[in-house]
Amino acid sequence: MDLKDFFAQNQELAIAFSGGVDSAYLLYAAIKYGAKVKAYYIKSDFQPQFELDDAIRLAKELDVDMQIIYIDILANTQVRDNPMDRCYYCKKAILSEILKAAAKDGFYILADGTNASDNVKDRPGMIALTELLVCSPLKECGLSKDDIRHLSKEAGLFTWNKPAYACLATRIPTGDRITKEKLQNTESAEKYLSSIGLNDFRVRFYGNAARLQVTQDQLWLVLDKKREIICELEKYYSAVLLDLKVRG
Repeated sequence: MDLKDFFAQNQELAIAFSGGVDSAYLLYAAIKYGAKVKAYYIKSDFQPQFELDDAIRLAKELDVDMQIIYIDILANTQVRDNPMDRCYYCKKAILSEILKAAAKDGFYILADGTNASDNVKDRPGMIALTELLVCSPLKECGLSKDDIRHLSKEAGLFTWNKPAYACLATRIPTGDRITKEKLQNTESAEKYLSSIGLNDFRVRFYGNAARLQVTQDQLWLVLDKKREIICELEKYYSAVLLDLKVRG
């Protein structure tokens, strides 16, 4: 089955939309193949502002209806306490809110952007998809991450080369309580590093210190701007560390 066949069989559906590469292409394909669709974006303390900005931009470019749902994810103790399976509880809470909103709008099928490259064993949140009967058309049609980037580029979507991004909570070690302050500090630090030219990087908590993970080709930039980076990040962390085990 390909996406054209999928949307021929599922002509009305809601899409859990993050503004990332995968859900962006799924939304584009739904429109391309004539489905009646609505996008639902969850905004919580786990999503940085740029993700919402990208989602709004793409929805406007595709001329598709998008609803922003605000939730207090830290009110969920099973998420806030940050256990090994935090992603399961978080994903279930998010998808449950989307399902409720979609049902009110008359949509009873919910699709997400999981693709064929995603490893179910490494992502506890996948269990929530099965439990809530959320479908994953990209995965069902065998489309890998590379396929989706290629197709997105052909379609002219600005998201085609957007770096993979995991929510802000992933910067906090498992078992450490997640707080609004930690999330805000992470977002501020990563926003600054992005502004000086870094991309596809992470700023993770290491105790109260920041542990920077960058790709090999960006090490020179970090070292070149070492003083500026330390000065800025020490506003949020007790120290700034560079992880020599580079990303990628």
